[in-house]
Amino acid sequence: MSATLLNCAAPAKLNLFLHVIGRRSDGYHLLQTLFQLIDRGDTLHFSVRDDGAIARTTDIPGVPAQSDLIVRAARLLQHAAGDTEQRRLGADIAIDKILPMGGGLGGGSSDAATTLMVLNHLWQTGFSRGELMDLGAQLGADVPFFIFGENAFAEGIGERLQAVNTPDCWFVVIEPGVSVPTGIIFSSAQLTRDTKPCKITDFSKAYKCFGDVKLQSAKNGVDFKNDLEAVASAHFPAVADAVKWLRQFGDARMTGSGACVFCSFEHESQAREVLQQVPAQWKAWTAKAMRQHPLAALLR
Repeated sequence: MSATLLNCAAPAKLNLFLHVIGRRSDGYHLLQTLFQLIDRGDTLHFSVRDDGAIARTTDIPGVPAQSDLIVRAARLLQHAAGDTEQRRLGADIAIDKILPMGGGLGGGSSDAATTLMVLNHLWQTGFSRGELMDLGAQLGADVPFFIFGENAFAEGIGERLQAVNTPDCWFVVIEPGVSVPTGIIFSSAQLTRDTKPCKITDFSKAYKCFGDVKLQSAKNGVDFKNDLEAVASAHFPAVADAVKWLRQFGDARMTGSGACVFCSFEHESQAREVLQQVPAQWKAWTAKAMRQHPLAALLR
């Protein structure tokens, strides 16, 4: 079988808020978060092989191919296909990697999700969106969200997803220049694990950016924030510095477990004006909110 699919998007995500509301007996943290897709991400290129081999043809410093989520996702799909002709197919996979590792943008998870979606299409394995989400959960908690393909309110360990309509807006994102290991953050004694649960009440009335999205808890509202930010800032001062600088322009915060920091703006011109003022020691960029994953049509 000869087939290729080039220029496949693996978009980044932002956590517009992230609350830790508890911890399960198995050690996994119970979360509530709002996932937002943005129009910046990695790009993957796929070519089907007939010999069953999975080869990442791009070198990524510090990430051996055998442990890369891209390769692991492809092999997981092969295994799930069972004893079929599709299981004997392989792929050459190249990647244009621009998202930083340890940035809280979901880069590796998004790469894995794109791999599952594209190879499910190219190999004609026929898995549904839900089945691919279940496979993706074996690779990482954020992978199902990218396969879900829409902005979502997530609960549990991130696996319970509810589609939401988030406002059209622009973001300035700063990369503070550090990589934040997730394990350090979630294992910290400083981490607050008892934030009161909230629920989505009305996204349809949001007319600007995140600050106008209405959330409500059982008692008089909730201060939506990123519970991991204080811990990451304590361990990595560069994160704290970026948040402090960006907060002069709006409600800036860290995404995920760090390290990237973002602030939302109603208009592109506002975002670009702030971008021009970002201190030279940080890499920064603008991105637009997206409503749907660019590859969503592969699973319709």
